[in-house]
This record gives sequence, C-alpha cells and structure tokens, in this order.
Amino acid sequence: MSNPVPEHYRHLRTFAFGDNPALADELVELVVKGVKTATCSTEDEPNTSTPGERWVVLNGRGEPRCVIESVEITYRRFNEVDATFAHDEGEGDRSLAYWRSAHRTYFGRLGRFSEDMMLMCERFRLIEVFGDQAPAPC
Repeated sequence: MSNPVPEHYRHLRTFAFGDNPALADELVELVVKGVKTATCSTEDEPNTSTPGERWVVLNGRGEPRCVIESVEITYRRFNEVDATFAHDEGEGDRSLAYWRSAHRTYFGRLGRFSEDMMLMCERFRLIEVFGDQAPAPC
C-alpha cells in the first residue's frame, strides 16, 4: 500500500488526539468537519507546538487523516479556560461545563488532573484532509 501522506508532508511529526482509538477517531473527524479548531494538553507532554508548525493527525488506527497548522499557543490553568476556548475545542455540546467535565475525566485517566493544572492551549487550522473526495482548504 502506498503512503497516503504527500511527499511534502512526510517530514512532519505525527500525533493522534485523545488516549484511545475511539476518541482519536471522534476528535480527528471533528477537525476534518471544521468543528474542532483548538486542543489542549498538559504543559509537560512531549507533543508541544509552536505557531506555524504543521502536524499530521492520525486516526485511531494510526493512519494519517489530515494536516493541521498551529496558529496560537497560550498557557493557562485548567480553571482559567473560558467558554470561547471550550467552544473551539468542538466537543460535546461545546459548552464550558461539558469541556470541564470531559477534560476532568480525560486528565484524571492520565493521572494528571488538578483544578489549577497548567495547560498548553492551542488553536489550529486545517490544512489538508487525506482520503476524502472533496478538496480540503489550504
């Protein structure tokens, strides 16, 4: 099988959202649909970004699904995340209450949760989708 990633993206780092295949699939599809334009991680995770950096996002099977470009990085505590950022993460009903509940659970599974934990909050834009018939935005 040929590599679905065009040659000019093969040097990029790769990652999958979430901590399990089902969550990775769910979140990358929100990105592809243009619903999810932000994400967050603990500041000590290895996959930190810088504005302008591009990443290949993998689905739950580890297959390349799209390319995103980081456009903004901010650092804030869990309890300082606002409704706008929660909405841009695109999950659930996109409310701050949903975001807090889902992320308490997620970071709790990782053994890292605290109300004042520092997060890297990233906004990104979709560059290209792999495997879709419709052309993706550039």
